[in-house]
Amino acid sequence: MVKSGLAELVAICDADSDVMGTIAQNDEFKALGVDISKIPFYSDYRKLLDDAKKLDIQAMTISTPDHVHAPVAIGAMKQGIHVYVQKPLVRTLWELDYFNKTARENGVITQMGNQGSSLDSMRRCTEVIQSGILGDVTEVHVWTNRPVWPQGKAVCDWVKSHPNGDGTTRKTLNWDAWLATAQNRPFLGEYGKDVKAYDPWKLGRNVYHRFTWRGFFDFGAGAFGDMACHTMNLAFRGLELGTVTDAECVKIEEKNDIAYPTKSVVRMTYAARDSKVRKGAKLPAVTLFWYDGFDEKNPGKSGNKPTASVMPNVVSSFGAVPDTGCYIRGTKGEVLMQDDYGAKCALKLGADKKFVDIFDHEAAKAVARTIPYCAGSSAVAGKSTVEMKGFAEGHYLEFLRAIRGEGEVYAQTHSRCFADIEYSIPQMEGILVGCIAQRVPGKLAWNCKTQKFLGNDAANALVKPYIREGWGF
Repeated sequence: MVKSGLAELVAICDADSDVMGTIAQNDEFKALGVDISKIPFYSDYRKLLDDAKKLDIQAMTISTPDHVHAPVAIGAMKQGIHVYVQKPLVRTLWELDYFNKTARENGVITQMGNQGSSLDSMRRCTEVIQSGILGDVTEVHVWTNRPVWPQGKAVCDWVKSHPNGDGTTRKTLNWDAWLATAQNRPFLGEYGKDVKAYDPWKLGRNVYHRFTWRGFFDFGAGAFGDMACHTMNLAFRGLELGTVTDAECVKIEEKNDIAYPTKSVVRMTYAARDSKVRKGAKLPAVTLFWYDGFDEKNPGKSGNKPTASVMPNVVSSFGAVPDTGCYIRGTKGEVLMQDDYGAKCALKLGADKKFVDIFDHEAAKAVARTIPYCAGSSAVAGKSTVEMKGFAEGHYLEFLRAIRGEGEVYAQTHSRCFADIEYSIPQMEGILVGCIAQRVPGKLAWNCKTQKFLGNDAANALVKPYIREGWGF
């Protein structure tokens, strides 16, 4: 954002002061001539928000652990500060409703950090699906190779075996500020050598900090909350999904009461709806299957994805089901997204022998352009590709330009941001309902209007987060 020339860095907040040293050594900041030592630093976001007017903060980017997204963003929006919030937007359904109301009441610009939203290929494939080229779509499969951090029963057992902590401390870490709204607990440093802590990305054996918090119910939203904002993006936009009516976890491994499972499959239903793009068109209810889980023998590979029998045409075209992606099947054709972000999409219609790249398929070429491309986000102009160098910059730039009143107003979000609340709120609602299904067994019926699960006290108890005294927002 600073590199764009449209923003000035006026403050940094992180519960770990060690981040300042990391930033100071960043080559891009050095090249920009930013003297990090002169930037005000805060370890407690509440103090930063108290000083927001003095600092003249007009916009904020929020990249904290998930449980702190809502407190910081809502506190900022109440002061009229525009917010770019990394995915997932928030961690709980109550926070989502609160975020939505606060953003609307204060008229601020928001952008969720599902950066693939700004890719040409994502936008083009969205247009093609919205054209109705696939016929009636009632089935979607979405999967990921995550988690790539420890979660499951081993995590649960380790934490329970150390109720008073493990005697470790981090001198640079403000643990109270890191916990923020979460229930107080002692700091835990690293898992013991006897603990099986899956770590394909070499994150280390940290229990909570850094980055390994994501698998905990109290701090993250697991693999579903982390990646569905990316991998469900195409299906949600292309099929104009909105209201989720129910969710059920139909497969689960290492279920426990502290951390998300190592593997799961969640089946969700999205209600039938009227198309907003094709006036008069009726879109049927959609059953969406979500898969998460890693392959212990092949680090970084999916250990829980749709079988070849679910998508035989994918296997005949590409040899195998990719390790992450989204598959959309209609009565007239199929779409396959072959990556996390929508950078590589392919289409197969009834008579086609194989899938064809979305930019090359003759039927897709005939579909009119309706969604403007985002400046700075073309991976490779006019070509679908898994190479995405620099694509995120366009997503950030769109946010900054929107604050300045520049750029297209998208018909589908009524905003200059393609991942503003009109899109991000309903997308997150379905994801968070799915996260609760991973914790509460049985088919959960969700009522969007009342913001409650029908007749399920256990599920309703998870709608609102625990908020520690002194950390309310």
